[in-house]
Amino acid sequence: MSIPRKRPRQQRSQETYDAILEAAAQLFESLGYTGATTNKIADRAGVSIGSLYQYFPNKDALLYALGERHVRALAASMTSAMADLRAAAPRPEETIRTLYSTLAQLHDTDPHLHRLLYDQAPRPAEAATQLRALQTEMATEVEHHLRRLDLGAPDPTLTALLLVQAAEAQIHGAILDPPPGRTPTECVEAAIALCLAALGIRPTT
Repeated sequence: MSIPRKRPRQQRSQETYDAILEAAAQLFESLGYTGATTNKIADRAGVSIGSLYQYFPNKDALLYALGERHVRALAASMTSAMADLRAAAPRPEETIRTLYSTLAQLHDTDPHLHRLLYDQAPRPAEAATQLRALQTEMATEVEHHLRRLDLGAPDPTLTALLLVQAAEAQIHGAILDPPPGRTPTECVEAAIALCLAALGIRPTT
């Protein structure tokens, strides 16, 4: 499995590492997996090819690191959104819309790169464990709101987990593979409507 060779430990090394990753993200987005060579990535990052290989043995290792960055960004976005929800304690529809819109906003950034990560990024056991942990954290927060709103009976714990898993899958499909004649926004709205109906929530509009 191709993963980064090492992690930066000093500020300057971290800056180099981040520059290489950002260059890789930009070129994977614009040129695709085949067109984004390691030489082009090093050139875009302003580093030597030797510096790139010091951290990343190949493009798959870059994809793996970008996948890790994506998971961290998703976790940060969801943590912030869930903290706001706890503070605001909104009505049911707004709670569900916040969950879906936060996921959609993150996945709608650099959709070509996200497709590449979804289709080709290496998924070792460690990455799978990180994703499961994130899903569990999100499900715990969703369960809090289901219980607050008296929804998800008879098993709010299981309902929350299924909602998180469904939302993630639906948003991926809505952003990356909307059906012919439909926009991602329409697909996200349809996913929200489906979730509201499943929970017995009547939309206000």
